[in-house]
Amino acid sequence: MILFKKLANLQEEILSMKLFSNQQFYKADAITIENQKMQSVDLMEHAATLCFNWLHEKLEGAQVPIHVFCGIGNNGGDGLVMARLLLIHGYHVNVYITNFTDKRSPDFLINYNLIKEVSSEWPILMTSEEDFPKLNTEDIIIDALFGIGLNRAPKGWVKQLIQHLNNSEAFILAIDIPSGLYSNKAIEDTEAIIKADHSLTFQAPKLAFFLPETAVFCLSFDVLDIGLDQEYLNSEDPIATLFDKYDAQELYRPRSKFDHKGTYGHCLIVGGSYGKIGATYLACKAALKIGAGMVTAFVPKCGYSILQSSLPEAMVITDSSNEYIESIAINFAPSAIGIGMGMSTNKKTVSTFKEFLLNTKSPLVIDADALNCISENNELLKSIPKDSILTPHPGELKRLIGDWEDDYQKMEMAKFFSEKHQVILLIKGANTLIINNGDVYINTTGNPGMATAGCGDVLAGILTGLLSQGYLPLEAALFGVYLHGDAGDIASKDHGFEAILASDIIDAISTAYLNIFLEETKEDNKSNA
Repeated sequence: MILFKKLANLQEEILSMKLFSNQQFYKADAITIENQKMQSVDLMEHAATLCFNWLHEKLEGAQVPIHVFCGIGNNGGDGLVMARLLLIHGYHVNVYITNFTDKRSPDFLINYNLIKEVSSEWPILMTSEEDFPKLNTEDIIIDALFGIGLNRAPKGWVKQLIQHLNNSEAFILAIDIPSGLYSNKAIEDTEAIIKADHSLTFQAPKLAFFLPETAVFCLSFDVLDIGLDQEYLNSEDPIATLFDKYDAQELYRPRSKFDHKGTYGHCLIVGGSYGKIGATYLACKAALKIGAGMVTAFVPKCGYSILQSSLPEAMVITDSSNEYIESIAINFAPSAIGIGMGMSTNKKTVSTFKEFLLNTKSPLVIDADALNCISENNELLKSIPKDSILTPHPGELKRLIGDWEDDYQKMEMAKFFSEKHQVILLIKGANTLIINNGDVYINTTGNPGMATAGCGDVLAGILTGLLSQGYLPLEAALFGVYLHGDAGDIASKDHGFEAILASDIIDAISTAYLNIFLEETKEDNKSNA
């Protein structure tokens, strides 16, 4: 079973796709059934057969006990189809029904009756904790209790069943979504949700798979295309959109043979204070590495020797002050500006930052202390240029938009902030969200090793460097976050999560660029697991 767990973690590449609400999935089901002249039970048979095929390919007939736990709705019907197919193929299968009400879906009942055609043993009806079976760590559990239609947290003995399954340490395979987890709303009871080792989700991932509070219940998944009406899905506005390698390929701008450094802009990185010049160094180096033609750093005097000796490719302009930025003065028009990394919130710094916002006409990335200056002086919000990219870490985000109760409220507050101030706002995390007005994009690269000092400074430099090359703000945000995450993934292969430095991420940018058009083999995927 250890081998099986490893196999299940080899998540297939997620193709670029939209994420939908429950209502949109229900409508897609109905339209598909109508247009293809089928019955709903036929669609259930097809979806569950794909789940069976996935499991059968992994097990190859291995005789390990499989326990299928079914609800009494359509998700339970999926489980019954899987159980029937497993029995037909000679697997050792036990089927359990959570008999907590007399209300059953018609398609569930059809497949409940079909079980008797392939087995002399009917499913075990559970009505209390006394009916819970003994489970071993080497067993496989198929979770088909509740699907996306769940509207309240499981309670009573059903909640105890979920805890019993979670405590078994057996491998849990969830069908469509781990039972008890809502697909696109906040958790009510963390103790009433299946902690799935792997999920087989239908047609498209669920938003819950990507948010910190909910994704812990579904760390690994595969998407099964069950053939829902593509014309309808293409016409619908999603609740979020994944951004992956194929989207990165579309955004990438190839270089012409006769281009020169002026073609790719001259960007300005404004930041640093006494003891924090390293943040500016990382941003400048990242901007150069991502392809900016020229980079100038504007720092207090204490940073001059540091930057001139450590990063000879960059130019340096200094403030009149030795320890803080007190008066931003430059003699050129930057193609893009990144500001805030290590800058401090000194009163004179805030004053010159306010003046800077009012006068700048360059595409802008606002990071770190520049965001803290805004949080402490709300009147500055009115001066932020349209389409600026804001890159707060969680603490800075909270100071910027206010406190939230859960990830869904955080996302809605970020959307409101983005729309109100006409800016692009990042919600950094394992799956960074890029918020542009009412649109939400989810990045698919990155790893825990990137939770290290300076990683945000590198991202700010990458974004500034892309803006400098002429990428539009939303393009720069999407492409930059993707490359930043992929560079982190590359660095993790060489160093492990714990040993990644921000500078390692910069060094891996070149490989991240190459990866955009590199087709991964199965062996590559195995090495990434």
